Amino acid sequence: VQLQASGGGLVQAGGSLRLSCAASRNIFSINVMRWYRQAPGKQRELVALTQTGGSTNYADSVKGRFTISRDNTKNTVDLQMNMLKPEDTAVYYCNAWFNLVNYWGQGTLVTVSS
Repeated sequence: VQLQASGGGLVQAGGSLRLSCAASRNIFSINVMRWYRQAPGKQRELVALTQTGGSTNYADSVKGRFTISRDNTKNTVDLQMNMLKPEDTAVYYCNAWFNLVNYWGQGTLVTVSS
């Protein structure tokens, strides 16, 4: 499974960005799709996840500001990020487990200026 992340960029605090992760195969059979991020000098952390049934989960730091969504017909998982803060600055990665293999996208950089 190849995962292609896009949509990162530079935005001012309070602004919005929408990240998209395009998969090379049908994601209907991939139960959980995730977005992670890694800020400079910090460990990679889970930001949000979505399951096939539609349930979602978020890190406390992004609840109420970020929304994850998946489109099983387009094989995409998006992350809508609103009210961005400088501490959201990081490289964002999409992730999926499939057939016992852990797949990562290449990452897309989000920079939030104060």
